[in-house]
Amino acid sequence: MPGMKVQIPDALKADIPQTIWGKILAATPVVMTVVATMLAGLASSEMTRAQYARSLAAQLQSKAGDQWSFFQAKRLRSTLQRNTIDLLQATAEVRPLERQPDWPALEYLRRGEVPALPPGPALDPRIQAAIEAVARLEPDTTVAGLLRQIPDQLLDDALRAARERAQAFEALTGPLNKEIEALEEKAPVRRDFIAARLRYTAARYDAEARLNQAIANLYELQVRKSNLTATRHHTRSQRFFYGMLAAQAGVIIATFAMAARQRNLLWIIAAAAGLVAVAFAVYVYLYV
Repeated sequence: MPGMKVQIPDALKADIPQTIWGKILAATPVVMTVVATMLAGLASSEMTRAQYARSLAAQLQSKAGDQWSFFQAKRLRSTLQRNTIDLLQATAEVRPLERQPDWPALEYLRRGEVPALPPGPALDPRIQAAIEAVARLEPDTTVAGLLRQIPDQLLDDALRAARERAQAFEALTGPLNKEIEALEEKAPVRRDFIAARLRYTAARYDAEARLNQAIANLYELQVRKSNLTATRHHTRSQRFFYGMLAAQAGVIIATFAMAARQRNLLWIIAAAAGLVAVAFAVYVYLYV
């Protein structure tokens, strides 16, 4: 509306600092409050990421444990197969199987071997070095230094290749195992066939155990990397929290300065509340 003006009361003008230092003092509580809020959000975000990384590490450790269980079970079965062969040879005469052109699977039984897998991709030297360090029980700091050099994607690709190789071996031996089971009824000398089958089965379990071991080793590296990530986020969360406390202290100090300058009881009460809040936050951080 024409002729209408906004007038600032003279009393309010007198309370507004006119110097640069006064203006900075007046703006400090607001700015530091914004900074403290931002740092508190960052601290909470980093802690959430740390918890997620710990949870992921637990899931990966469970998968690694499954692979180690498969490895141990198959090595044990392989040993049992070989022990049975020794007992069989000690109690009866066991002769090599004769070649049968109509039975291609019989050749694997005669040799006591499993089909050869195509060679998988070579492990990156950094991954191999980390696996060897874990196997040698190197200090955690040494292993951590090696893991920091390995990109996550590189480790994921190596794990995927190892799992695909295990699946390829299973697909290769599955039909062969069924064919061997069908041949057992046709074998002219059952004892000789059983001995050959035991040797083949022991070799198959050994091969599968090595594949499970390779997968488990890669899972173990992922577990350690995830724990390193969790530790990093936890440390960042702590430091953001310290920064938030410093910002809150800045708000309190600035508020006290303004209260002392303006003799305003409300500012003193607000500053006291801020001190109580900071003290409570420190108590929760240290003791809860």
